[in-house]
Amino acid sequence: MISNIHECIKPISYITTNAADMMNFVSERKESLIITENGESRAILIDVESYQEMKKAFTFLKIIQLSEKDIGAGNVKPASEVLHL
Repeated sequence: MISNIHECIKPISYITTNAADMMNFVSERKESLIITENGESRAILIDVESYQEMKKAFTFLKIIQLSEKDIGAGNVKPASEVLHL
């Protein structure tokens, strides 16, 4: 959870001299940093573990979406048929 949103917004010029600090921030606190350019949000810096968890979550959401599409199209079978009950 973001404790102070202002700590989590940095201009792109900040990266040049503070890249290591930024990586430590996201790694230790598990919070993302918003990178801005000309006052506009341009990128997000997150730790690797959080990124992997997000990718996993998106994969599960995609599977659910495809399953719901199959259900809507009637591509279903009774559980007894699938489980050979």
